[in-house]
Amino acid sequence: MLKPILPLVVAALVSLLATPVPAGAQEFVVDGTHSSVTFKIRHLLTKVSGLYREFAGKIVYDADEPTASSVNFTIEADSIDTRNEKRDEHLRSPDFFDVANHPQLTFNSIKVEAKGSDRLLVTGELSIRGVTKPITVPVEVLGVMKTPRALKAGFQTSFTINRKDFGVSWNRMLDQGGVVLGDEVTIEIDIEADGKLPDEAGAGE
Repeated sequence: MLKPILPLVVAALVSLLATPVPAGAQEFVVDGTHSSVTFKIRHLLTKVSGLYREFAGKIVYDADEPTASSVNFTIEADSIDTRNEKRDEHLRSPDFFDVANHPQLTFNSIKVEAKGSDRLLVTGELSIRGVTKPITVPVEVLGVMKTPRALKAGFQTSFTINRKDFGVSWNRMLDQGGVVLGDEVTIEIDIEADGKLPDEAGAGE
């Protein structure tokens, strides 16, 4: 029974994979269920990690003209999760992110440069705890593909910032010398984002 159906299934898959992705700038919305924002910081002798559970973003990507691309990304500060509720509450306090007064971390791009066919340098303004500073982050473009329901795009970045540059400066001296926390924080962001299919994009015009 399956033999007559298999060629049709294979043909449909080949047709789907062969369908070209539309050229030009495409707007994508971050899919939070298939994306992640994680970080690492030194604690005593090793590094500990955490993540943010709530974030959102919009990416405009133009493969033909990468300089026309842009990104706006927002993280909800109180969604921090280090698998320790007491520590998370401390991180939400004025000692660290002061989420009551600064509920979001944001990044808004101001320039995008191409560094090869799948590499970008994205310069933008990063705001943490009410302090805004320009940073440049490397971005790997994982690809753009068409699925039956949407365009899909993938992006990945890893970069390091000094938390003290953004007013996150709490620390504690150790009796034997040194401090509890390091200053450098490594942030990794993996993004899967959704764009409209060509017929959907034209439907509202």
